Amino acid sequence: MELKELKTKSVKDLHKLLSDSRNKLRELRFKDAAKQLKNVRDIRSLKKEIAQILTLLNKNNSTVAAAKVKEVKEESVKK
Repeated sequence: MELKELKTKSVKDLHKLLSDSRNKLRELRFKDAAKQLKNVRDIRSLKKEIAQILTLLNKNNSTVAAAKVKEVKEESVKK
């Protein structure tokens, strides 16, 4: 999946996609261990997709945390 497509997804969708991708990666690793996997590069591309999803989730978490900190500072200034 392209990074542009991932950026448009909601946090809930990203978590579901992350779970599905991790399950697929596990299956690919089992197939590789059993010498049934023909294209080993699929593992690399799936790991890259998982990293992109995690990066977007962490970015969302940090922006939410920054917004909360800013909100708290504004409240303390008003008092």
